Amino acid sequence: MSARALIVGGARSGSGKTSVAIGLMRALRRRGLAVRGAKSGPDYIDPGFHAAATGAPGVNLDSWAMPPALLDALATEQARADLLVIESAMGLFDGIAAADGRTGAAADLARRWGVPVALVLDVSGQSQTVAAIARGFAAHDPGVRIAGVILNQVASARHEAMCRAAIEALGLPVVGAVPRNPDMGLPERHLGLVQAREHAGLEIFIERLADVMEAALDLDALLGLAAPLAPEAVGAGATPRPPGQRIAIADDAAFSFLYPHLARAWRAAGAELLPFSPLADEAPDDACDACWLPGGYPELHAGRLAAAGGFRAGLRRFAETRPVHGECGGFMVLGRALEDADGVTHEMAGLLDHVTSFARRRMNLGYRRARLLADCPIGRAGERVRGHEFHYARVIEPGSDAPLAELADGLGQPIGPSGARRAWVSGAFFHAIAID
Repeated sequence: MSARALIVGGARSGSGKTSVAIGLMRALRRRGLAVRGAKSGPDYIDPGFHAAATGAPGVNLDSWAMPPALLDALATEQARADLLVIESAMGLFDGIAAADGRTGAAADLARRWGVPVALVLDVSGQSQTVAAIARGFAAHDPGVRIAGVILNQVASARHEAMCRAAIEALGLPVVGAVPRNPDMGLPERHLGLVQAREHAGLEIFIERLADVMEAALDLDALLGLAAPLAPEAVGAGATPRPPGQRIAIADDAAFSFLYPHLARAWRAAGAELLPFSPLADEAPDDACDACWLPGGYPELHAGRLAAAGGFRAGLRRFAETRPVHGECGGFMVLGRALEDADGVTHEMAGLLDHVTSFARRRMNLGYRRARLLADCPIGRAGERVRGHEFHYARVIEPGSDAPLAELADGLGQPIGPSGARRAWVSGAFFHAIAID
């Protein structure tokens, strides 16, 4: 089975893409279709909502961080369905100034695979002017086809009619009009949406979104817009290798930012992933030969983690003989202490020497290139890895450990040494996505 595909894009963040995409996925699943979702860019939260809406794993498709061969392989795997809905990050053309096809924008995917775009436009505070915006999107890049427009935040039948007429005069079909509905909003926090696993009444919420989209969208027209997706399936060797044969993975509300493509690739390579919950005071399974602490929200649970004596003691024993790696939130927990939003300092694992603070915030956001300075669970010394950072916490005491990597931004501008390593333990704010 190979899917037809459609990109749900927008002019900006907050235009309603996620609500439309989730509701559309579930509405089409109700019809008995096998639907899968994907998210352009490095977002690690939306794939969880896609999985909840479709009943199938989500994935990231990141044209900057992933080499073309890996993109094709992941898209081929995700296309084992009737329809693949790809949700754009930010605006459709938003990326960085990089080589053609590797900007990180969803437009790269549309151009690479010929996937048409259903453009979600928030029409609040405007009417016929929306046609100028739609015209600009349709003409901006001849390699990106805007196949239809979905109006969002429509105030009334008259408002819809004015917007619809102006856009359809351009020859662009309007395939849906979603009314203003404050109940459609997804709860957010400092790194984006509240995770699907934490959303109270998630299934009820997704069903309600599907009800809205069934009433607001022309589902048959949207299915008609979708085009066959047939990327060249080639080897996906750019994914970082499994750090062990049996990998203990911290997995709970504090540690959950593990990219789906990494877990999928590690399992395909024969590794076994054994989850454990630090918040439940669980330690990594002693049968494992590596431990991975993903990113997440340890700053929201610092008191519980400090009180989890069994977790911290077990992690320390594990680290005496086997590799332990922490990304972002995991890196924070591997340090000596973490200062929460209220300025209270909590003891952490102490396997690395740094102290981090969420009280003294500074946003760090962007693509990163890392050159590893030592062997670690991400890769071997000298290897170059692409990924990103997105965090508000900062290191307030760097400690005495050696750095893990030399970082540059997405444009190749040097940032300097980053992360820390000591004996079997390593960590950094950097999230690894693919081998460069």
